[in-house]
Amino acid sequence: MVTKLPIAALAVTVLGGGVATAQPAGAPEVPRILVPYSMHRLDNGLTVILHEDHTTPTVSVNVWYHVGSGREKPGRTGFAHLFEHIMFEGSEHVPEGQFDRWLEAAGGELNGSTNPDRTNYWQNLPSNALELALFLESDRMGFLLGAMSPEKVDGQRDVVKNERRQSYENRPYGMAFIRMNETLYPQSHPYHWPTIGYMEDLSAAGYEDVVEFFRRYYGPNNASLSIAGDIDPERTLELVEKWFGAIPAGPPVPPIDPPPAWIDEAREVVLEDQVQLPRVHVCWVTPGDFRPGDAELDVAADVLAGGKNSRLYKRLVYDLQIAQDVYAGQFSNAMTSEFCIVATARQGHDLPELEGVIEEELDRLAAEAPTPREIERAVNQVEAAFLDRLEQVGGFEGKADALNAYYFATGNPDYFNEDLARYRALEPEDVRSAVRTWLRDDGRVFVRVVPAEGPEPEVAPDVSR
Repeated sequence: MVTKLPIAALAVTVLGGGVATAQPAGAPEVPRILVPYSMHRLDNGLTVILHEDHTTPTVSVNVWYHVGSGREKPGRTGFAHLFEHIMFEGSEHVPEGQFDRWLEAAGGELNGSTNPDRTNYWQNLPSNALELALFLESDRMGFLLGAMSPEKVDGQRDVVKNERRQSYENRPYGMAFIRMNETLYPQSHPYHWPTIGYMEDLSAAGYEDVVEFFRRYYGPNNASLSIAGDIDPERTLELVEKWFGAIPAGPPVPPIDPPPAWIDEAREVVLEDQVQLPRVHVCWVTPGDFRPGDAELDVAADVLAGGKNSRLYKRLVYDLQIAQDVYAGQFSNAMTSEFCIVATARQGHDLPELEGVIEEELDRLAAEAPTPREIERAVNQVEAAFLDRLEQVGGFEGKADALNAYYFATGNPDYFNEDLARYRALEPEDVRSAVRTWLRDDGRVFVRVVPAEGPEPEVAPDVSR
């Protein structure tokens, strides 16, 4: 049985999800993004979001489990990402190795990802293979433990450890953001530890720990299923009920109550690494996704380093020619975000030169609002990204994932227009005010990566414990 939730009754679409411009008489014409959808909830708590788009005979099945590394505990980090790997290793009715093979034989592609807030899994495939994807997803949601074993856990744990070595320990500048988050957040904060986990925690993870994590967080009541593409919504809902309806709900998952993340003094970390050029990372704790200040800082990042004509790129790379590269970003998460500026020195130059220019441009942006042209350019880029996302139904950036992301963050899958409106409404003074409020001198963390002088480089103390 399913309970019908409110339907977004959007009457006009372009290519299954596009832009309409009809407005009331006399009102300014503002393009409106239209992505019709219906939302349902099964008796076991699974939220189902359906979007019909017959542009191509393809469909995307996108599952979000509302658990990421932020649900882990100190001493038991890396479980969420480890589980992403285990979920592809077979379930009670899907032999090991067949999940990928069956989907690829049907012409599909698949992937997954983990972050501090959620874990997602998606498959893009021909619409006539929709039921195959539903069977596979339902089997690992309801019957994973029947195929899990200590040997599988050990095997995937070794894979994750190698991934950490390749992505962090053995990658130039790879440890910088791990040290950054350890310094930005207190030890008990869910964003303090890296999503990939710590080596000692991965080594200590036992089979029973993994089973307990699955039972607590991988129930249908802690998940949402978004299906977008060439579907008949009524028939698709019947198939979802067929494959997922009998899976029992898991225990209720309470909301996270994180400790405050606030810095009232500048902090510095120096790492020696096997690199040729020094690099500086300067970051601040900033507002979470969709909160006041989040969109403003997105635009501030674009003003500072969003392209070759941006302030920092023009000064550091072109005019002064003291930097190899520079970028800035508001990295938005559910609880808090991080605003970061990263710059690599050019040969023969040092980090104090770069940091002096960065500080000058931040002071300038805090004192004088950006120009209307700078705001317009940034908002145009945001709108272009929105439209690009609407051109595909699946993958990491398609409509199926966007519907799931908006549902997770706001409870409303059709949050496209509200999201875009945050940027369209911005005035230059809004951006200046956000920079003054959040990018404070006493709230920043510097992580400087410098070339190691010997074969055994010294690194900053691990503050993870």
